[in-house]
Amino acid sequence: MSNNIRIEEDLLGTREVPADAYYGVHTLRAIENFYISNNKISDIPEFVRGMVMVKKAAAMANKELQTIPKSVANAIIAACDEVLNNGKCMDQFPVDVYQGGAGTSVNMNTNEVLANIGLELMGHQKGEYQYLNPNDHVNKCQSTNDAYPTGFRIAVYSSLIKLVDAINQLREGFERKAVEFQDILKMGRTQLQDAVPMTLGQEFRAFSILLKEEVKNIQRTAELLLEVNLGATAIGTGLNTPKEYSPL
Repeated sequence: MSNNIRIEEDLLGTREVPADAYYGVHTLRAIENFYISNNKISDIPEFVRGMVMVKKAAAMANKELQTIPKSVANAIIAACDEVLNNGKCMDQFPVDVYQGGAGTSVNMNTNEVLANIGLELMGHQKGEYQYLNPNDHVNKCQSTNDAYPTGFRIAVYSSLIKLVDAINQLREGFERKAVEFQDILKMGRTQLQDAVPMTLGQEFRAFSILLKEEVKNIQRTAELLLEVNLGATAIGTGLNTPKEYSPL
């Protein structure tokens, strides 16, 4: 390995990866194969955070079940915390948002970044996967088919919570204006013409009531996102996971 590159290997052969990159060979191939929109996963931080939360939960379960060494699990958990709490390596998710394989590129990008952060925390160099492996350790007891949709749902759920907060602020603003304008008369309009009188306050209160109902609809939808298939692995049967894994 030179100062500028390191050599990584997959089933297709060896490739040169930038030495300072926290992603690895699978991500590098994804960049080349799926250069479609120029919109990167790193442009959607909530999605990155959702995927990292999945990996942290998996590492915690694997640690408890002793399916991976405790030291490795601790390094993965610490790596996840570096991303979640400190925003470390949020720019290391360069794969395109459009890709083949039902999210495999995103899953592997996440695995590689966390593996290399974990390796450094353990005192190793990036790419020394004999100590902490993206597939065998970070992706333990997972498949793209359960990790990716779970991460996606977490991201959407988090975004909806922020949306509800913003809508509630707007609704409160309408309520304040409803009180402020309660004595101001205006004409209500239907069919593009004047109809019957109303107050401007009534109009703003109607806006507030509408938003209140929409918040309820969003909250009901958000609850559905909390049902995830993590632990189901590739086809929903939980193949290659201990029976205790999914409940954890």
